[in-house]
Amino acid sequence: MRILFDPDPRTENEIFSSSDRRLFRESHEIVDVGADARPKAYRENLGAADVAISQQPFGKDELRRAKCLRAIFNVETNFLQNIDYEECFRRGIHVLTPGSAFAVPVAEMALGMALSLARGIHAGHADFLVGEEKYGLVGNADAELLTGASVGIIGFGDLGRAVRRVLHGFNAKISVFDPWIPDGGLAREGVVPMGLESLLSCSRFVFVTASATSENRRLLGASELSKMQRGAMLVLVSRAAVADFKALGAAADSGRIRVATDVFPEEPFPKNHPLRMAKGVLFSAHRAGAVASALNGIGRLVLEDLELIERGLPPYSCRRAERETVARLQSMPISRG
Repeated sequence: MRILFDPDPRTENEIFSSSDRRLFRESHEIVDVGADARPKAYRENLGAADVAISQQPFGKDELRRAKCLRAIFNVETNFLQNIDYEECFRRGIHVLTPGSAFAVPVAEMALGMALSLARGIHAGHADFLVGEEKYGLVGNADAELLTGASVGIIGFGDLGRAVRRVLHGFNAKISVFDPWIPDGGLAREGVVPMGLESLLSCSRFVFVTASATSENRRLLGASELSKMQRGAMLVLVSRAAVADFKALGAAADSGRIRVATDVFPEEPFPKNHPLRMAKGVLFSAHRAGAVASALNGIGRLVLEDLELIERGLPPYSCRRAERETVARLQSMPISRG
C-alpha cells in the first residue's frame, strides 16, 4: 500500500521499534512528509495514497483529493476535530487511533499512585528527607489497604479496563460509571454498574479514566467531590477536563479527600496555581504513558491493522471513530515541550 507518513508530533523512532520500522518500510511504499514541505507533499501525493498516518486536517477539500484513501491513522492517539468524519463514514474510510498502547502503563502508574495515597509513601519519603520521619504505627495514622477495598472507576474504555486488570490481585469490590456502556455490558465485564453519585459515595478509591467529552467537562466539581467519603482517594489519569481543578484543590487542602493527578488543564502547569500549594495532593507531570515500550506499541498496533486493511478486512487493533460519539470527544492535541 502507498502510505503518506506524517506522524508529527510523534517521530518514526518513537512509534516503531527497529524491527517494526524495518517491516513497515519493507512492506509498504512510504511517502515521508516533513513539516517544511508539507503542503507540496500532500498536493502531490494525497491523490494516490491508500493510507495516511497523519494528524493534519482532512476536511472536504483534502478528502476530495484523496480518491484512493482507505484509512487515516492518528498516531498522536486522539480523535481530533479536524476531520470531516461524516464524509469518511460515507466513503468507508476508517479513522483510527492506537491509543490503547498507553492503557497498561497508565494503569500501572494509577495503581502506584493509589498505593502511595493509601500508605503515605510519598509523604513518608518527604518526612525522611527533612529528618521528621515517623516510625511504625505513628507513621501510619491515615494508612489503609487497597486489598478488599471498594473501588470506583469512572470511564470504562481501554484505560478503565486496564485499571480493572491491574487491580485483580487486590480482591477489590469494583463499581463502574460509564453512561456509554449498558449495565448489562458492564455486568458481563465482572463489575457493578453504578450511577456517579452512588459510586463516589461508596468508594474508598476512585480512578478517573474517562475520555474528555462535550458531556463530562468538569464532571467532578465541588458538589460531586463532597459526596466522597472523608479520607477517600481520587486518582486522575485520563483527561484533566473531567475535573474542576479548583474544587479538587479545595477538597484536598481541607483534608476531606486525598488526590493524585497525572494530567493538568494546561501543561506545563502554572507555577502559581493554587493546587500546587494544596495539602494531600500527589503530582506526576503527565508521565504515566510516556514509556518507550508503550510508544513502540503504537507502531505495532498500526502494523497489525495495516495488514488487515491490505487484505480487505476491517481493522481490529486500533480504536475506530464511531459516528455516534466521535464529535463528542474533546481531547487536546499533544505538543512538544
